[in-house]
Amino acid sequence: MNKWLVALTVMLPTLIEIIDISVVNVALDHIRGSLSAGIDESTWAITSYLVSNAIIIPMTGWLSRLFGRKRYMIFSISLFTFSSLLCGSAWNLQSLIVFRILQGIGGGALQPISQSILLETFPPKQHGMAMAIFGVGIMFGPIVGPLLGGWITDNWSWHWIFFINIPIGIVSILMCLFFIVDPPYMKRMKMKIDYWGLAFLAIGLGCLQIVLDKGEREDWFSSGFITWLTAISALSLILFVIVEFFAEHPIVNMKTFKNRTFTTGNLVMFFAFFNLFGSIVLLPIYLQTLMGYTATLAGMVLGPGGVATLVAMPIAGRLVTKVNPKGLLAFGIIVAAYSTFLMSKFNLLADFDTVIWPRVVLGVGMGFLFIPLTTLTMAEIKKEDMGNASAIYNLLRNLGGSFGVAFVTTMLARRAQFHQNHLVDHLSLFDTNYQVLASQTSHILQYKGLSPGVADQGSLGMIYGRLLREASMISFNDAFHLLSVLMILVLPLVLIMRRSKAGGPMPPGAH
Repeated sequence: MNKWLVALTVMLPTLIEIIDISVVNVALDHIRGSLSAGIDESTWAITSYLVSNAIIIPMTGWLSRLFGRKRYMIFSISLFTFSSLLCGSAWNLQSLIVFRILQGIGGGALQPISQSILLETFPPKQHGMAMAIFGVGIMFGPIVGPLLGGWITDNWSWHWIFFINIPIGIVSILMCLFFIVDPPYMKRMKMKIDYWGLAFLAIGLGCLQIVLDKGEREDWFSSGFITWLTAISALSLILFVIVEFFAEHPIVNMKTFKNRTFTTGNLVMFFAFFNLFGSIVLLPIYLQTLMGYTATLAGMVLGPGGVATLVAMPIAGRLVTKVNPKGLLAFGIIVAAYSTFLMSKFNLLADFDTVIWPRVVLGVGMGFLFIPLTTLTMAEIKKEDMGNASAIYNLLRNLGGSFGVAFVTTMLARRAQFHQNHLVDHLSLFDTNYQVLASQTSHILQYKGLSPGVADQGSLGMIYGRLLREASMISFNDAFHLLSVLMILVLPLVLIMRRSKAGGPMPPGAH
């Protein structure tokens, strides 16, 4: 079978699934208004999808063995397509949430299955190029999703962000029928179902994803709801790990973590997406709340970074077989860290060029990071274990993004409050700078026709508003700076990873 046809077949449904993760964010206000729901209620349309997605991803390898990979992939695409039709036809918020859960169950398997098929289809020396193809979908989806969602919602209606999946899904099913062939070790096999592992995994990851998505809104552990969910999640995941070590046919084979390079690669991937998602969430918030950018302009700042990634990935895919992939990985980490360091230097006077270039630099860094990291991480995994390994890898990637978003949004709120208190402490009626600013502001307001007394009160309000903007700006600087530091701290992990045959000839005694 032509490997490029196989690549197109597996990446088409994966791309629409990744786009669907972010496309709803933009249309949420329209959905809320149409279905007469509150802000907190409407966010469950996003959370429900993320929860079911997170639960299915680590099960993918096991489900592929249970049903046969090709059969399970066609079922997943069919469920995703049918539930997209149901989501677009939802008559109230409750029905939309139920259909989004089904959509997440269908879509969760597509990323790990696509990755494992690509790694099996392409020979080891072309794994870099295979992961470049996969990476294009992974990186391109979060960029094009908000732009596509906004355009469809503005020009048609929010229902079409779901309906547009239907023709693509049908084409994907037909292509799978013709172009995907299961190897002997991925045929359907009889297995004893690990019910306890299934239950603990679903409860543990489901509760964890809700905690990460709702934690900041509920003020974390001051909320009994979040505290209980965290405790249930921690206990369930601990029990899951214990059960899986003794299960005859484990849902997730934990023995894969005995491979040092695989374990280290998963850690690096977790923090890489922690950095990526943290920064691409912070950037539009900064632009829209402090700099007055519209959603479209903010999208134009994010877009070129996605293009930079698309350009960098094929280059990295070619280089990974010619040079030591560990060197490329270290370069990608340093560039990604440098990009968020540049973002930590933003201020309230930054122009368009100043904010767009760090995002482009981040795009280049992620392109050079993702390819060698995936190639190194998966190179020593046997083909029959690839489904299980890619499921774990994709789970850690998604969790890294979720943790990153939860971390930066919490830090932003806490640091803004801290800096606000600090700046207020230094705001004194006896301070010369304050007196000059108050006088200038009052004169401007009087020039606009206000009486002196009203102008003086108005000047105090304007000064306090400026103080709040400054406090918020410094909190953005803090968050970007910490992301940069965390990324650099990952660098020593590269030394632990082993260079394998996929990255070039093995030196004697490398095993």
